[in-house]
Amino acid sequence: MKFPIQLHYTAEHLWVSQTPDGVWLTGITDYAQDLLGDIVFIEPPKLNDELVNGKPCGIVESVKTGSDLHAPMNGVVTEINSALLNAPEGINDKPYAAWIFKFKPNNIHDTKHLLSAEAYQNLIDN
Repeated sequence: MKFPIQLHYTAEHLWVSQTPDGVWLTGITDYAQDLLGDIVFIEPPKLNDELVNGKPCGIVESVKTGSDLHAPMNGVVTEINSALLNAPEGINDKPYAAWIFKFKPNNIHDTKHLLSAEAYQNLIDN
């Protein structure tokens, strides 16, 4: 399983990526979608929700189980990927293209806890 090196990762199996305008995209990793199996429902955080790093902010449900989405950083939700609400299986097809929500972090430099692709690979290997 490969993890794009340009992304950052969380121990809770989310990927995040900063866009040029300072907003961050968030989705679940290929590893997470593989563990979950066929994704059938997604409940993202709501627009303008306050995110608290590490706290649950949404849910992803599959035919096997449900799993909380944990906020990757402190911030505010700026957009929801509405296409995934009607077709959540897009996460299974292309996990690194299927972002779930966008957020603006409270502190853009608060990335110390995020993992590199190599560190994330080590996490799931151990």
